[in-house]
Amino acid sequence: MVVCGDDGLAHRLAAELRGVYGEQVTLVVPPDVRIARPPVVGRARAASAALLDRVVSAAVGRANGSGGNGGAAVAGEGPRGERVLEAEEATEAVLAEAGVDRAAALALVYDDDETNIRAALTARRLNPRLRLVLRLYNRRLGQHIEELLDQAAALAIGDPDGGASDASTIVLSDADTAAPALAATALAGTGKVVQTDGLVLRAVERPPGAVPRQDAGRGLCTLALLSTNPSGPDLVEGVGEQRPQLLPDDEEVRAAGERGVLVLEQVSSAADAASPAGRGAGVGGGVVPALSSLFSRRLRWSLAGLVGCVVALAVALSVVTGMHPVRAFYYTLLDMFAIDNPAIGQSLGRQILQLLSGLMGLLLLPVLLAAVLEALGTFRTGSALRKPPRGLSGHVVLLGLGKIGTRVLTRLRELHVPVVCVESDPDARGLAVARRLRVPVVFGDVTQEGVLEAAKIHRAQALLAVTSADTTNLEAVLYARAVRPDLKAVLRLYDDDFATAVYRTLRAAHPRAITRSRSVSYLAAPSFAGAMLGRQILGAIPVGRKVLLVAALDVAGHPQLEGRSVEGAFRAGAWRVLAIEGRQGVAAGEYVLRGGDRVVVAATRRGLAELSGRVPPTHPPDSLS
Repeated sequence: MVVCGDDGLAHRLAAELRGVYGEQVTLVVPPDVRIARPPVVGRARAASAALLDRVVSAAVGRANGSGGNGGAAVAGEGPRGERVLEAEEATEAVLAEAGVDRAAALALVYDDDETNIRAALTARRLNPRLRLVLRLYNRRLGQHIEELLDQAAALAIGDPDGGASDASTIVLSDADTAAPALAATALAGTGKVVQTDGLVLRAVERPPGAVPRQDAGRGLCTLALLSTNPSGPDLVEGVGEQRPQLLPDDEEVRAAGERGVLVLEQVSSAADAASPAGRGAGVGGGVVPALSSLFSRRLRWSLAGLVGCVVALAVALSVVTGMHPVRAFYYTLLDMFAIDNPAIGQSLGRQILQLLSGLMGLLLLPVLLAAVLEALGTFRTGSALRKPPRGLSGHVVLLGLGKIGTRVLTRLRELHVPVVCVESDPDARGLAVARRLRVPVVFGDVTQEGVLEAAKIHRAQALLAVTSADTTNLEAVLYARAVRPDLKAVLRLYDDDFATAVYRTLRAAHPRAITRSRSVSYLAAPSFAGAMLGRQILGAIPVGRKVLLVAALDVAGHPQLEGRSVEGAFRAGAWRVLAIEGRQGVAAGEYVLRGGDRVVVAATRRGLAELSGRVPPTHPPDSLS
């Protein structure tokens, strides 16, 4: 396997392939270690603790009011035993040095789409039978690139139909993989959604004591037991705490006690999966503003009052003159619009009502003018960024509108969750999306005083910090906690050791507040690794700093599954069959799996490696239960 990249995802992916699947890996990274740094697994925790102390001191102080070589050079072996090449770009010479012509799969996970496409075209020419996995942010372009590279491979091999070759091109996006998990983490009662063959499954957290059961055909089953720490069940456990337990058996679920559970439920349709979540009225909408957003509340009340006066005058005219109500309403409008029909020689009541109608007509003119001006102003500023409304509450404050933040914003709006974004870069790629979705944006450095206050952090339900800088995310959470100690905070943190130090410190300082950490590269790496091995990874469900994979597998060739019932194919802590493609609902326990079936399984990283035959099983096939 060959992995080329310039950020943390490349190192995570190489570690995943070698550590979990036992593959031989060649890693191609830039020579500048500041650009591509390996996962912090063996780095001394003292360094992370020291960095945390410095950031905490700075943030608390503010909260209290204070101020082109294209050649490759063999650099030896990496920390996990992979072969490492240092090169600025994946040129033809570099790919040849990495052994692409002999490799089974190549992953191109550079942060730039153009770099990945250029390298993919070169690699396909060097090895038409190579399985290619590309990281592309542009999804539409990715579909065209898949078709182009697959067609080129089929023609080079001499198989126009593409049926006799294992060569394939798979385009993935780390942003698309991680965004649903990040959005679900920030919201209570919202879980990771997985779709396959018309079946929609959702993983949601339940409080302690909520043991799942088969209910109303939704097919609930337990995916994990969470940590025993009620304030932060998903990060790092301290003394006396129990770590999250993936895929427990029935006895372990019954003995869960006060532990929270992560359960799987079947959703009837995709629309149900995107049901509204969060409190408060939604902010934003489609491209065309709603009618209520065209006019201010004061103007709407003025219009309503005038309409009421017109109706009252029409009723009074009908009573005084005995006129039909429709005719009375017509005469009232004539009087309001000063259409010449004076009530000379008529009764005093009719004359008084005509004078009142004329007066209401004079009052109506400025109101109509104000309505026109407000509507024009609303459409004129429809393409401009909005500011947070005064009465906004129950929203999510999203920090960062880069690649990850943009996808998270889109996911939150699909769930009809009110969002306020904070961004310091006026050229950030997510600003166009925020403008299109009419989401309020606050410009400024989140570490400066007043920025989070402008985003209404004191009335928010959660803070979601997803910038690429760990220290910036931490600093924002510390400042927000100084404003509101019980705020739910979700951080994007790359280093495992740093996340450990952060969690323990924040838990000690704010024991009742929920703090959660997610690593984008850790969530995305299993999907990329599965694609390199030819496996279809449908999703990754985060359970603390661990991850549970949902994959589609053919039963044929898997002795752990074939000829066994769904219940008998289950192995605690390794894998569980969730559904059988082509059959409605979650898989029934008595159904016997046949060679022609294709199943959806939830598995740990090690469990999926055993099912794939990449590592020897920890239990013989005949001892599975």
